[in-house]
Order: sequence, then structure tokens, then C-alpha cells
Amino acid sequence: MQDITRIGRLLGFSLFLVALSASSFAGYQSTPLTPEVEAALDHVSADSLRGHLSFIASDQLEGRNTPSRGLDIAAEYIAAQFRRAGLEPAGDDGFFQTANFVLTERDMSKFVLKFSAGNTNVSLSQTQFSIAGTVSVTLSAKELFKIDSTDPATLDTLDPPQISGKAVITDSTNMATQNRIAALNPSVIVLVSRMNRTGGGTGPSRLIDPETAPSGPARAAGTAVTRITIYGMESVQLYDQLVPGVNTVSLNINIPAVEERPVKLRNVVGILRGSDPVLKDTYVFLTAHYDHLGTANGSTGDFIYNGANDDGSGTVSVIEIASALASMKTRPLRSLVFMTVFGEEKGLLGSRYYGRHPVFPIAKTVADVNLEQVGRTDSTEGPQINNASMTGIDFSDVGKNFQEAGVLTGINVYKHERNSDAYFNRSDNQALADQGVPAHTICVAYDYPDYHRVTDHFDKIDYNNMAKVDRMIALGMLMIAGNAGEPKWNEANPRTARYVAAWKTQHPQ
Repeated sequence: MQDITRIGRLLGFSLFLVALSASSFAGYQSTPLTPEVEAALDHVSADSLRGHLSFIASDQLEGRNTPSRGLDIAAEYIAAQFRRAGLEPAGDDGFFQTANFVLTERDMSKFVLKFSAGNTNVSLSQTQFSIAGTVSVTLSAKELFKIDSTDPATLDTLDPPQISGKAVITDSTNMATQNRIAALNPSVIVLVSRMNRTGGGTGPSRLIDPETAPSGPARAAGTAVTRITIYGMESVQLYDQLVPGVNTVSLNINIPAVEERPVKLRNVVGILRGSDPVLKDTYVFLTAHYDHLGTANGSTGDFIYNGANDDGSGTVSVIEIASALASMKTRPLRSLVFMTVFGEEKGLLGSRYYGRHPVFPIAKTVADVNLEQVGRTDSTEGPQINNASMTGIDFSDVGKNFQEAGVLTGINVYKHERNSDAYFNRSDNQALADQGVPAHTICVAYDYPDYHRVTDHFDKIDYNNMAKVDRMIALGMLMIAGNAGEPKWNEANPRTARYVAAWKTQHPQ
């Protein structure tokens, strides 16, 4: 079977050479499918990909949230595989490029939210309330002023001296009404929800990049009047037994203040040096994000977002392709850089950090190919066997290279009419594109049944198809890295104007 596959590739390569004369890629130099190249492509293994992903997407890594223990373990694993492949470390700490961020969080061990009225005592859990912003609340009161949403005329009779400094409770969902209450300057507004039984608590912790965000008090600013929403039947029953106006209620609230702590986040970067004395100092990148969504707070059963396809599949593909190309004794002209980045799910944080702190000169970086969701073939649009889409495929020459690599490896690399352009700025290729580097993302299924769900498990990946796609990617990388000419932006496409301008800034005439 392997011999038949090789014959097919060689036949495809022969047809490719016939068509090459029509190529518009200036200075293109082909990458012959020599036995060494064939052996490198065959090094990509479905079983190896399955082995890597069964760990990266395992419950033990707890969804690889940014930041988290699981993310750190994933980074160590990726670095170990780069080391095993023989890549050179390219970070400030071995294979790691370290970024210093700040995490805002609360010590909820001191949380209290209790109401006592007569014989009724309500003590709420952290899933039975929600609060907006970063405010803290410490309040002990003996009175609670009820404003009934079914009697809006009563609100017209109230003035600040009656309400100022008091705790107010209401079931109004009308924002204008809530704002009128807030204008009376209560100490806190307690909003009773009749629609839901659980809330979001204080919300997720917030990750802050000190380089791009304000610091100190500017980060901690909250609303003028704190609004706390409470949920559940006990809360509704307590509210219904109160009378409009002042009620004798013992109210105790302690929602701890937001605290900041420094966290270290890491991109993982390795390099395979090129062979040309000059071109080895130019770089072709293969990237993917190795983070995901973490865990679903307060859930039972399966509560871990394993992120096997998003983007464990891209991560292990970077590992596998790095290992395959490192097995070659004959190196391409240019250097190949393999990088996995943190924080894509939090807003492309790791790739944007690299864009501001490049390890290798941007002016010497000739292309980036980013991998997203390359493992699942069960797209909501139908099976995606032997298919791979590239975002912004006609924005630069990179797309043409990978379409040609697809001809040789049996993968249809195509432009998705709806998503190819729309998704161009939605993944980690964007940070380098903003710097003027021709950078694109390859994806097999833009949407699939378990996208951003806890059911995105490693056993749902089509490993045979992913291995085939990865062989195409490996060959496409060799084509660019083995070419004395660089990919260029397509200046005829109006969507590339900003990227062309950035490239020209990096390459002044």
C-alpha cells in the first residue's frame, strides 16, 4: 500500500511539473519528492497523532484554560516533543517565550449572602447570585426597602432622603426603573430573578495584559451603585413575603474585593535551521494555539472542555510535522519555526504578544501557516474527507503553494466561499499578518457538532485524514522554505491593502 501511495504521489508530481510553467509565483523552485522527502512525509503517523492528542486533550489537563495548571503541563509536553525531535530552543527560557500577565480574582472563601426575615432564613451559594464589574461589597443591615415592580407609581413618590444609604430589593427587570432607583442613592440594589435559578457569581476571573491595559484603580473601577441579582425559589419566596417599603430584615453581604496576582504565560517555540548561508536567517512559521476553555464552573458530570479539535488537533499537528521534517538530513534553504501559543480563546493573547515581542525579525519572517480544527471531518456542512480550507487563500502566494502541495498529497485545498475571508482575522495568523507577514490559517471543519462543548473529545478525531492533511502541510512548508523567492501579498485584492502597507513598512525600498 505504501508503494502504491508513493507511485501516486510521483504521478501527481509529474503532472504538477507540467502545470508549473503556468505558475505566477515569481522565482518558484519546486520541492522534488525525493526518497528523503517521501520518508519525511511518511513519518507523519495517525497513531502518533492519536497518542499525542489523547494526552493533550485528556481530563488530567482540565481543559487547558489560560492560565491553569493544565496549560502549563501542555506547554511542558510540547517542549519535550520539540526536544525529542531535535529542534533548537528559541525562547527566553529554553523553548518558552515568557509573558508576564495579571489575573484578577476574588477569595470567595469569605463569601456571605444571607437574609433573615422572621422565621425565614435564606443563605445563598455562589451559584445563586451574580454581580457585575469588579466591585466588592461588605454590608450588614437591619432594614430592607422593597420597591414592587407591579406598582411603578410608588417609585414616583420616593425621594433620596427616604432611600439614601438603604439596601433596596426589587424584582424589576426594567433597566430604566433600576436606574431611577440607583439615582436615589441606595447602598445596594438587590434584584430578584423570577426567571432563572442559578447565576454567574462574580463572573470569570479576568486576564490582563499590563502592556495594553490600564493599571491599578483604573482597572478596579465599578458602577456607582452595586447591583446584586439573586436567584432561586427561596429568594422569590422571601421577596414575596415582604411588604412594599421598609422591612425588618437582617441582611449580611460579604463579596470579597478583586485581587490581582501576576501569572506567567508561555508560547512554546522551536526552530529547525535552514541550510543556505543567507536564507537560513529567514523564517517560515507553523503555528497553533494550545489553550482551550478550561472547565464549566458548578457543573456535574462531564464538565471539562477537552478541546480535542479546538485546538488540540492543531497543536499535535505542529508537533508531528516538526518531528517529521526534523528527520530529514537535507534541510530546506530557510529555517522552519514551530510555535504553539497561549490564550487564543481569550483574544489571541499569545500570538499578539509574539507580534509585539518577535523572537525572529519580522522583516525576515516570510510566511506563517496557522492550524485550527484540522482533526474533525464531521462538519455541519457535511463530511470533509481529503479537504482543507485556507483563510484568505487568495490574499497571498501562500495559498497557491499549499494548493500545489495538495495536488501532490491528495488533499483539496480550497477557498470556502463564506468562511475563508470572514475567518481570516479570527485566529492566530492575524498577529503576524498585521505585521505584514503573509499569514493564513488552515482548517478542515469550521463548525462541527461539539464546537466549544465539553464533548469535544479525542476519540472523535479522524486521525487518518488528519495525518494526510498534515503531510500536505509538511510538503507546503518545505515548498516555501526551499524557495529562493518569498510569498507576496496579492496587491490586486483590496482586502490586503493594510497588510501590503505593513509589509512595505518592514521592507523599505
